[in-house]
Amino acid sequence: MAEPDLSWIYILIFMAIPLARIIPRLLAKRGIGKSFIQPQQSKPFEPSFVKPAQEPSPESFERKIDSSKPQTKNNLVLGALNRGSKSFESLQKNTGLDTKDLDAILEDLEKNGMLKVVQKQGMFGPKTELHPTDKGFKEYYS
Repeated sequence: MAEPDLSWIYILIFMAIPLARIIPRLLAKRGIGKSFIQPQQSKPFEPSFVKPAQEPSPESFERKIDSSKPQTKNNLVLGALNRGSKSFESLQKNTGLDTKDLDAILEDLEKNGMLKVVQKQGMFGPKTELHPTDKGFKEYYS
């Protein structure tokens, strides 16, 4: 008498494990069978006498500009330089000034000694970095 071929059982067992993980994900992605999605854990019990901390608003992180001191374009560029912008493109992005205005402001700042221009050799060729001097730092924060 011949023994029956039961190799299909091995295939079924070894395919059941990956399919058991993949099928619920596919169903959840399509919105079918919400019961397959594991419920998210709720927040731990908070006693009624403890108030949860309020999230700080994004406005609180921004630097408060003193309205008594007018914000000139030179101060705007100096502020961006002091916050770490080193290239012309990043200054233009952070200040919103057009190319001609920003170029004139940078030349003026360099002429007044508030900015120094450093030429560096980068990976893709020479690059120009802009750094505020101590005089520029003091001018912005005074």
